[in-house]
Amino acid sequence: LEIYSLHVDCKVTSRFAHTVITSRIVNRANESQEATFEVELPKTAFITNFSMSIDGEVYPGIIKEKAAAQNEYDMAVSHGQSAGLVKITDRKLEQFHVSVSIAAASKVTFELTYEELLKRQLGKYELLIKVRPKQLVKHFQIDAHIFEPQGIRFLETDSTFMTNELSEALTKVQNETKAHILFKPTVDQQKKNSELDETLLNGDFVVRYDVKREATAGDIQIVNGYFVHYFAPQEMPVFPKNIIFVIDRSGSMAGRKIEQTVDALLKILQDLRPEDHFNFITFNNKVEEWKSSLLPATEENVASAAARVQTLTARGGTDISGALLAALGVLEKAEGLPERSVSMIVLLTDGQPTSGERNVEVIQENVQKAINGKYALFCLGFGFDVSYKFLEKMALSNGGIARRIYENADAALQLQGFYQEVATPILMQIEMQYPENSIEGLTKNNFKLFFEGSEIIVSGKISNELDLLPVEIKAQTHTSDLTLKEEANVKEKEQVFQNQRYIFGNFIERLWAYLTIQQLLEKAVSAQEEDQKALEAQALNLSLRYSFVTPLTSMVVTKPSDQQQKELANKPTEAG
Repeated sequence: LEIYSLHVDCKVTSRFAHTVITSRIVNRANESQEATFEVELPKTAFITNFSMSIDGEVYPGIIKEKAAAQNEYDMAVSHGQSAGLVKITDRKLEQFHVSVSIAAASKVTFELTYEELLKRQLGKYELLIKVRPKQLVKHFQIDAHIFEPQGIRFLETDSTFMTNELSEALTKVQNETKAHILFKPTVDQQKKNSELDETLLNGDFVVRYDVKREATAGDIQIVNGYFVHYFAPQEMPVFPKNIIFVIDRSGSMAGRKIEQTVDALLKILQDLRPEDHFNFITFNNKVEEWKSSLLPATEENVASAAARVQTLTARGGTDISGALLAALGVLEKAEGLPERSVSMIVLLTDGQPTSGERNVEVIQENVQKAINGKYALFCLGFGFDVSYKFLEKMALSNGGIARRIYENADAALQLQGFYQEVATPILMQIEMQYPENSIEGLTKNNFKLFFEGSEIIVSGKISNELDLLPVEIKAQTHTSDLTLKEEANVKEKEQVFQNQRYIFGNFIERLWAYLTIQQLLEKAVSAQEEDQKALEAQALNLSLRYSFVTPLTSMVVTKPSDQQQKELANKPTEAG
């Protein structure tokens, strides 16, 4: 079986990425063979389309509500269960895998389309393309077109498999607002060495960039009556943090995990700012506070904490509840903290609660009551023995986020990377205000915290014939209360995208749908049961309307009549 052509075509329009992967395979044998199409895509993306064509006959994938799709699959397949076509493969990726039997000398074309909104982290956007053809490909090509009306501030490509030979196949053309990256290696350039037919192409191909930002109240873009508003202020004074690290040292953390945790904590302690206050609590079935109160992050205190961290050993049970409530007690009775500061708890655990309070619902309730909206809780789940659902619900109910730390060689870097994202809060209580009677379907527009290097995105539909879209942003900075105002001229803004040749016309509407679905699903995590059903119904409706494979929909993939005719592509989630 020969993959004679593999094309990755990616168009990024104002952070919204639309990627089409086309693979053409020919069966050069004189009997029928199984042709496989395997693509790794970012977890943050939604698949929107898939088809195979075999000798001119097209077999499309149809997106349906999950139960209906399962039903159709069950009817078609009388025996056995297929494993599903999509599974999570690592920290950032999931894999779509489908195979079909094709006759001798036949050809098959697979085409997969997915979309995602690129998220700004630590000052840049990242477009990740996984390259793993497993054989030499005659026509191999990656095209990435980027159009950012705000202007491209910097752009770099990076790859885990690049050689001097291969880098000759990479070209970058860039002007003020557009970039085109083309990677088109010949068969000879793809080879590991001239004797063997082994490919070098195995790993990540990454484009990183950021945009220029001038307007203080962010940047507004409008297409076909939908708007998106990007806000990422820079060079603001940083809020002092009051941060408590709550670290699991139960038996299951022994060995590599506790070593990596200690490594990461030592680096994180070094990164605290002198105006921060900190403490750490370690727990197994006993809860141990390093100090009874928060201490300023002076050189001396940091050194003393580091010395203690280095003595950490792991054994015993897991009293998550006791540890979190102890941390909240320390924050409650804290005195002499800077008047405008941000208080947060970072929990790192690798297991289920096994001592103290074990009922996760009771823990969630007690923690939420004690936090009462005053502090942010971030939950890091180390490995796969944690109840990720529990951690995610606890974090999202308390103004934070959850993240899974994968048990790889780079676990310490994952922990540090997470800390860097939340290390510099520069705004609190951000309200993005728009004229109420003229906007429909507004996405989330109130945010508790804004961290430097990230970005706030709000989108909605402009309902009546507005000429000017006024926006007002209110927030607290470390030194003052902030109000920013801006007016967008709707006609002028619409003009920006009119003459862009490679833009798909309704991209802001699709961006709005993508963002709305993500936020509804996130809200459903921490909602009460009836609300949860309503939120999921809304998200399902949008997933079907815009054809996204989300956790609420499935794609039914059909095949020629001589094979198992139907397979299902579901969207896996971190919580399983």
